[in-house]
Amino acid sequence: MAELAALARPYAEAVFLMAEEKGQMDQWSDMLGFLKQVTSDELLKKISDNPKVSKDALQGAMMDICQGQMDDNGLNLIKLLIKNNRLQIAGEIAEQFEVKKAEIAGIIDVKVTSAFPMSDDDKDELTKSLSSSFGKQVKISVEEDSSLIGGMVIRAGDKVIDGSLSGQIQQLANKLK
Repeated sequence: MAELAALARPYAEAVFLMAEEKGQMDQWSDMLGFLKQVTSDELLKKISDNPKVSKDALQGAMMDICQGQMDDNGLNLIKLLIKNNRLQIAGEIAEQFEVKKAEIAGIIDVKVTSAFPMSDDDKDELTKSLSSSFGKQVKISVEEDSSLIGGMVIRAGDKVIDGSLSGQIQQLANKLK
């Protein structure tokens, strides 16, 4: 996964800069979201991974699928990805684009994994606390994972705060070794 992120980063940054320069952030969000959806289709994955399918045939199919949904710059991105054998990272490009877009807007996505269900009041309190810590508006998503035993793990971009009981037990085990 980290390898895909590294491969996608230059493409996402280039698209972001172009979208920002032309004032087309929402248009690119839509186009990249569509491309992500198309490239996540299992049949298309099999076709694009098949060495018997030529780049020209794949490009023709993608142009047909995306015609009307993407402008000329979006279609050129698809051609470039196919030429460089990188069509499989289109979803990651879309995700990184959205992260950069949210950063510019002063919003940070935070994923909270909790050992137990969180009440709306707990979520609101955590959101306020994280907003003041990060100095940005926080958009929080919560999921449950009973394997944490207790506590929670908070992921915001590259930052991970592990306040879970299982994480603390693992840290203690590492210290004892």
